[in-house]
Amino acid sequence: MNATVTPAAASLTAADRCDRCGAQALVRVVLSSGELLFCGHHAKAYEDKLREKAVDWVDETAALLN
Repeated sequence: MNATVTPAAASLTAADRCDRCGAQALVRVVLSSGELLFCGHHAKAYEDKLREKAVDWVDETAALLN
């Protein structure tokens, strides 16, 4: 039996930028075809449509509270 292992997404850094506006990315959306990075605002704006297609959703917006 062959198992497919998907590596865990690395934490986002200050160098990661939102694909929509260029602000610091706090959410990584992994799709079967690649990944998208979003600031908290744009992740929230597109969440309803992307959640159903996402393979993984890495949300680091809680880091803003620290």
